[in-house]
Amino acid sequence: MSKVDNRCKGFAGEEKAADYLRDLGYKILEQNWRSARGEVDIIALDREALVFVEVKSRQDIEYGLPQQAVNSFKQRQIIKAALGYLKSRGIMDQDIRFDVVSISGEGIELIENAFQSDGRYRY
Repeated sequence: MSKVDNRCKGFAGEEKAADYLRDLGYKILEQNWRSARGEVDIIALDREALVFVEVKSRQDIEYGLPQQAVNSFKQRQIIKAALGYLKSRGIMDQDIRFDVVSISGEGIELIENAFQSDGRYRY
């Protein structure tokens, strides 16, 4: 499968995840936000929290559940990108959270507060 095919599937999964989050009451602020520090699939507001959402999709679970791909390395990348977003917007005193949306043949699942920053990253 080509990178273009994978990218198209990724965008389709992110759109499905955004619709799902909207149905849950999230207000989508950004999709596919990119900076020199990295990329965040979805940035949204859920009640008072600013939420950075990683979307993972798989056709089947032969190689594991989609959320298992959000390992510690990927978490660090997302945290760094989130800090870049906060800095670019001048946001300093905001509750933040990291969620994962997992999409597979089994359906769609939201994992709230899937991971946290250990505090070593600063901007």
